[in-house]
This record gives sequence, C-alpha cells and structure tokens, in this order.
Amino acid sequence: MEAKQLMEKIVTILDGKKAEDIRAIRIGDLTILADYFVIAAGSSSTQVKMLADEVDYQLGLSGIEPHKIEGYHSENWIVLDYSDVVVHIFQKETRSFYDLERLWADGEQTDISHLLKQD
Repeated sequence: MEAKQLMEKIVTILDGKKAEDIRAIRIGDLTILADYFVIAAGSSSTQVKMLADEVDYQLGLSGIEPHKIEGYHSENWIVLDYSDVVVHIFQKETRSFYDLERLWADGEQTDISHLLKQD
C-alpha cells in the first residue's frame, strides 16, 4: 500500500472512532522519518488507547503491522510507526503542549476533508 493510501486509511479509521482534530502532514521532503504524520486527539486516556488499538487492529486485518508502538502505557501520547506513516494520538492537553503542527510547520498540510464524516 502506498504511503498516501495508508495515511487515508488511518484518517478514516480515526474519524470512524470519533478522534478529534485529525491532521495529516506530508513530511517526506523534509525528513527520512516518514512520508506522513497523522495527528489526532482523544478526550481521555481511555479514548487515546482505544484509537491506537483500533488503528492497530484495522490495519492488522489488512496484514499491515506497525514497526513500533511507543507510549502505550503513558496514556497521554501513543505513537504507531508504520514506516511511511507515523501516527500520533494525544490527549488534548498533551497535544497542545507538544504542538507538533508548529514543529513541522514546513511540512505540507494535507487536505483530508473528503475523508471526514460531516457531523
């Protein structure tokens, strides 16, 4: 699966489970870390874990496994590394503190509005 397709699948999974303020940033021209960051927030530690579990489960059904999962026990910030796409799921306060969108402002904000359900 291409990086863009993987990013879109992850965004759709997160949106389906009511993740908040989902963003995708294309960073492939800036770093070798990944092609995309997907950033989302959960309203509680329980939701953060549930969102990470759902992404891991749904992608696992397609045979896509993360190379690494970090922060699962911290409950504030979980990172799922799929090589081409790195998923950051935060509690709202932690997301505001680290402000990855500002740190990666040179990346290209990807329009994902067509992937999000209208409430």
